[in-house]
Amino acid sequence: MRAVQATRPGGPEVLAVVDLPDPVPEPEQVVVEVAAAGVNFIDTYRRSGRYTTPFPHVVGAEGAGTVVAVGDDVEGVRVGDVVGWVAGSEGSYVERARVLAEQVVPVPDGVPAEIAAALLLQGITAHYLVRSTFVVRPGHDVLVHAGAGGVGLLLTQLAVAAGARVITTVSTDAKEALSRAAGAADVVRYDRMADLGRELPAVVRDLTGGHGVHVVYDGVGAATFDGSLASLRRRGTLVLFGGASGPVPPFDPMRLEAEGSLYLTRPTIRHYTADRDELLWRARELFDAVLAGRLDVRVGARYPLAEAAEAHRALEGRATTGKVLVVP
Repeated sequence: MRAVQATRPGGPEVLAVVDLPDPVPEPEQVVVEVAAAGVNFIDTYRRSGRYTTPFPHVVGAEGAGTVVAVGDDVEGVRVGDVVGWVAGSEGSYVERARVLAEQVVPVPDGVPAEIAAALLLQGITAHYLVRSTFVVRPGHDVLVHAGAGGVGLLLTQLAVAAGARVITTVSTDAKEALSRAAGAADVVRYDRMADLGRELPAVVRDLTGGHGVHVVYDGVGAATFDGSLASLRRRGTLVLFGGASGPVPPFDPMRLEAEGSLYLTRPTIRHYTADRDELLWRARELFDAVLAGRLDVRVGARYPLAEAAEAHRALEGRATTGKVLVVP
C-alpha cells in the first residue's frame, strides 16, 4: 500500500510517498481502508521534530474509513463497520491504517466517512474546550483566535450554542465571512490592527464594556499569548491549546496575579479522551449535532497522498480555512 512518511525532521519537503506492506491486525487491532485522513498541526509538529517522534514515521493521527480486518480479542467492531479515530494508529496518511480497536468510534449512518475524518480530532478538541476545560455558559464573552480555522469554526459554533457571545480574530475578508457565518458576534481583523493604531486588547475591551472576556481560546501560541492575557477580565482564563506560531517562551507566573488573578491552562486531547466512555460521549454529541443540522463541518481542501507536502505548506502558511484532508 502507499503511505506518506516523514523521512527525517524538517519542513514539508521531508514527506515522501512510499510503498509499505499491507497491514495485518495484531490482537486488539483493526485494519481500516482509509476514506480520508485529517491534517492537523500535531502532524507538522511531529514532522518538524518539535514533538519527539521516531524517524521515519508514517504521518497522521486522525482518519476514518471502513473496517476490512479484525484482530483477535476485538469486541464490538466488525468488518464493514465505518469508524473514525483520533489516536491509536500507526499513521493515517495511508491507504490502509492499523488502529487500536479501543480507539475507534462508530460513525453513524448519515455521516459520510469524509465528514467524520474532518470532524473528530478538531471537533473533540472544541468539545472538551467548551464543555470541560472552561465550561462556557450563557452570558460569557469568549475570544477565539484563528476563527476561520478548523478548530475555530467548530469552537465558535459550540460556544454560541452554549449561550456565549463570541469574538474571533481572522486575517482576510473570506475568513471573516466564514467566522461570522459560524456565529461570531464580532470579528477582529488582525491584518488591519496597524492601520487602526490599536492593539487587540484595547479592541476587545471596547467590545466588552471595558471588562475583557471571560475566556480566551488560543491555539496560535507565541504570536498571540501576550495579547490573549491582556484581553481577559479579572479572574479570566487563558486556554492555550496549541502553538501554530511557535511555543510560548517561559514567563513569570506573577504576571497572572498582576493582570487580574488570571488562570492559565494547557490542555491536550489525550487527557480528555483517556477513558473510552468519555471518548464515545464526545464523539456521539458531535455526530448528533451534525445529524441534527446544528453543527456545520467545513472541508476547506482535499489533497491526494502525493500532495501531502502541499497540504502541510498550506496549513502552516495559514492559507487554509476549515478542515484539510488527505484523501487516498
